[in-house]
Amino acid sequence: MEQVEPPATAWLARHLPVASGVLKPGPRRPLRSVAWLVGLLVALVAILSLQSIVRSVAPNPTLLLGIAFLTVVLAYGAYAGLVRRFEHRLVEELAFTRLPAELVGGVLLGIALMSLIVGALWVFGAYDVTAGRWSDFPHDAREALGTGLLEELLARLVIFRMLACAIRVRPALVFSALLFGGAHLANPHASMVTAAAIAVEAGLMLAGFYLLTGRIWLSVGVHAGWNFAQGGIFGAPVSGMPSDGSLLVSLPRADFPTWVTGGAFGPEGSLVAVIIGAAAFCVTLVALRRETWTAPMVA
Repeated sequence: MEQVEPPATAWLARHLPVASGVLKPGPRRPLRSVAWLVGLLVALVAILSLQSIVRSVAPNPTLLLGIAFLTVVLAYGAYAGLVRRFEHRLVEELAFTRLPAELVGGVLLGIALMSLIVGALWVFGAYDVTAGRWSDFPHDAREALGTGLLEELLARLVIFRMLACAIRVRPALVFSALLFGGAHLANPHASMVTAAAIAVEAGLMLAGFYLLTGRIWLSVGVHAGWNFAQGGIFGAPVSGMPSDGSLLVSLPRADFPTWVTGGAFGPEGSLVAVIIGAAAFCVTLVALRRETWTAPMVA
């Protein structure tokens, strides 16, 4: 029997790719979806491991930069090829015609969101923000964009999309967000509180942007802009990783609890970030509902 989204959640799935090929409807689609999720992850992680292999044998910065660029291209190319071959469809989630506008717009939005978070923490007296010396702009930009491209490919196009086929969209949103937050527990200074914060402001918010457009580029841009602003502009830790050579230096005040400021994990672990990330996600849900309401009727 074909698995159909119930009316209450069908509007969430409006921009997900039509399930076909290995994901075609049927009683075994949940099992096939999970198996396909594992297969895609294995293939992509194998490609991405090239960076670690090269780093262990030839830690040359120029070579590592080239390998990083190559692995991104190979990973996206492998994803597109595997989807076309086994899902029997065009890879519309990687449509290049919308890449420039959505990627740039996403970067600007990510910078704006993080600026709002740090600005609010500073206004409330929870953070001290002083001038720094921006000595590592190219590295900050490359690192933010590379992280956005690779994490969104794995988290949104593979894990969230496959789970949506297996267990429907709403549970997939929650479960993939929890997985994304849990994956950050291995980072320095992480806790259950910071993992929950990441689950909301990244797991839910970025999946919402993917659902809104049906493409990955806006999510990649917001992810990259968020990290770039947090580390490169404001000089705060990014998911527990310290930032050096930034435009500004942002430090939490010791007289505020870490659940308010994020502590050494960074401002994305703060209550303010959770509120702003949840608000952004809710806005995308409203936009999705509105688009569904105004869509032309199809006979």
